[in-house]
Amino acid sequence: MLKAIVNNQSYEIETQNNAFLLDGVKVNLDVLSIENGKYFHVFHNKKSYYFEILKIDQETKVVSIGFDGRTYQVEIKDRFDLLLKSMGLDIVSKPKISQIKAPMPGLVLSIKVIENQEVKKGDAILILEAMKMENIIKSPIDGVIKNVLVIEKQAVDKNQVIINFE
Repeated sequence: MLKAIVNNQSYEIETQNNAFLLDGVKVNLDVLSIENGKYFHVFHNKKSYYFEILKIDQETKVVSIGFDGRTYQVEIKDRFDLLLKSMGLDIVSKPKISQIKAPMPGLVLSIKVIENQEVKKGDAILILEAMKMENIIKSPIDGVIKNVLVIEKQAVDKNQVIINFE
């Protein structure tokens, strides 16, 4: 069994005798993979649907799917994820990141966040110039900025802590 979470709505998906069960109800689907699983053609209730797999994040088990001009984030939980969650061990497996360190020596050009600001994984935190190149330092997690330990035009050393998370 899999659990798929789309827009905070959870669905249980199973396969049984070449049929799909969605929340325990049999759903007749014909699914055809195109271009090695990048595109899918789904036939359901005499209608055709085309989906594109935009991105798969294997660490977080989130699949970005393009459908009808929109992008959907689908979080997938397999039976092992569900077992770990039921035992309270799912939180232990996720690394706790409390700070960002400078990946290289450089000069802080621009700071994109302030204290107590909520950030999402991948949001720009600051721009660091190193060897005449601008490097965008991004948030590794969803979190809240506790404090910013540098200022613009400040030189930083490699592994110097530049941001703390709450």
